[in-house]
Amino acid sequence: MVWPVLVFDIETIPDIDGLRLLNPEGHALTDDQVHAAWLQERQAKGQSDFLPLYLQRVLVISCVFRNSEGLRIHSFTDRDDASEGKIVQTFYNAIEKHTPQLVSWNGSGFDLPVLHYRGLRHGVVADKYWDMGDDDREFKWNNYIARYHQRHLDLMDLLAMYIPKNNAPLDAMAKLCGFPGKLGMDGSQVYAQYLDGQTNDIQNYCETDVMNTYLMYCRYQKMRGGFTEKEYESEIEFVQSTLGELTPHAPHWQEYLAAWR
Repeated sequence: MVWPVLVFDIETIPDIDGLRLLNPEGHALTDDQVHAAWLQERQAKGQSDFLPLYLQRVLVISCVFRNSEGLRIHSFTDRDDASEGKIVQTFYNAIEKHTPQLVSWNGSGFDLPVLHYRGLRHGVVADKYWDMGDDDREFKWNNYIARYHQRHLDLMDLLAMYIPKNNAPLDAMAKLCGFPGKLGMDGSQVYAQYLDGQTNDIQNYCETDVMNTYLMYCRYQKMRGGFTEKEYESEIEFVQSTLGELTPHAPHWQEYLAAWR
């Protein structure tokens, strides 16, 4: 197994400004009215109320970064309703700086396309991420974009053999493998929590979810021979120890560890 590894997960909310921009009649409406009008239009057509990816505004990007120096958990959060472009750029800056292996659960199906569209909207620059061999020849054979390359590993997609009907939810797989899984929230509740001012709770939820993904990645490395049994057990103990050091200042990690044991 080769460091560095950057595991990531995002949480999104409806892009109300985008909906308003695309609907001329929306300029005279409140945010709630804009969203309600869109939902009503979709329901009238018998369509899902799930927003298309280009209208998913990125609220939180949570990361587990693991390298030879240790393990860090960090979130980039849009707290002032005007810094979405900044947090997306910061995420891509981390890729530019470290050239890590990216790891996700359904990142190819959701997280990365959302980041592509939102980065495009805000004028984000991501040279290394988009390199497919023009600047670095090694990236021709292993880059972040190609589905079957390992520079971005979408664990859900790989484990399903790239067949969507085989996809498994992260929460279920994490729990089946003995990890905590989701705690007290899921993605469908994020917008309501946001409207209620619970941005910190959303960030905490995103961080625990990305930790579930990292633990599943460790389990996968054990299965494929990237970790020996002893190395796997050592890494799990290291994760628990690291989270234990965070618990005095972060109750969500205390809850996470309690659910694990």
